[in-house]
Amino acid sequence: MQADVQRIKDRVAEQADLIDRLQGEIRKAIVGQQEMVSRLLVGLLSGGHILLEGVPGLAKTLAINTLAQALSVRFQRIQFTPDLLPADLIGTMIYVPSDGSFTTRKGPIFANLILADEVNRAPSKVQSALLEAMQEQQVTIGGETYPLEKPFLVLATQNPIEQEGTYPLPEAQVDRFMLKVKITYPELAEERKVLDMAIDETARPVQPVLQPQDIFAMQEVVRMVYMDEQVRDYILAIVQATRQPESCKLAELAPLIEFGASPRATIFLGIGARALAFLQGRGYVTPQDVKDIAQDVLRHRVLLTYEAEAEQKTSEDVIGEILSAVPVP
Repeated sequence: MQADVQRIKDRVAEQADLIDRLQGEIRKAIVGQQEMVSRLLVGLLSGGHILLEGVPGLAKTLAINTLAQALSVRFQRIQFTPDLLPADLIGTMIYVPSDGSFTTRKGPIFANLILADEVNRAPSKVQSALLEAMQEQQVTIGGETYPLEKPFLVLATQNPIEQEGTYPLPEAQVDRFMLKVKITYPELAEERKVLDMAIDETARPVQPVLQPQDIFAMQEVVRMVYMDEQVRDYILAIVQATRQPESCKLAELAPLIEFGASPRATIFLGIGARALAFLQGRGYVTPQDVKDIAQDVLRHRVLLTYEAEAEQKTSEDVIGEILSAVPVP
């Protein structure tokens, strides 16, 4: 086993230069926001969709645009609005008067990297169309199904403070996002750098450094990262505790949790922990990797009761108590 871990570590080291170059290009435009950048890379390496939530002006859209510029892939930005139609997203059939036939006009969803800006502003029909693309990596136009080209990644943003003109995302769709990342304000020193870059216009152009084949190669190595049986059991224990808190002696949380995390959370905890280990140059997963990614994987999958809201408890509070109570191997 030790030889296998060393072999995997060597494979990870081979990809380190590409990751460093990618992060270097992103840093040309993004100051600070280390966790947001890390989670975007986790999504890229895992092939998992990401939902970024934060107030306006925290560089959510800029970060996704910058990532797209650093990759030699097809990129589309879709501004979600209340009057958006499914056809505006996936495409439609166009009538050709000259011969009386119909031809397919593909929509912006036919790209490798999709920025779904303010995703919660679109109505349910549009969300359903996006859901098929996210889950099945295909779309249906005029009764015919079209596969989407890989890599395919949806990076969505939403503003948590506005309610007017928004449509809460269906739970089924939210569960399709591998991570829900909450973006916070930058530190004072970081914001000073942002100010200097904007006033002095010192931002450098971002250059593409990764080809699709490079992404596929890194994803293959991520899938090889070693995960011990004890770490796998640790993941299961965390997810189980969101459903049955008494399993980790937290019976007082039971009235606060309406629904625990789905099996998809179990899968994404394992995949996300592997991607974090890869980003840190390791060929094996530690329990700390699981803890580091747990909030982003679980916060939108642990649904609380009205009692929890009355006590001003958030899903992050509940998950934090669970992570503190579940024994670490």
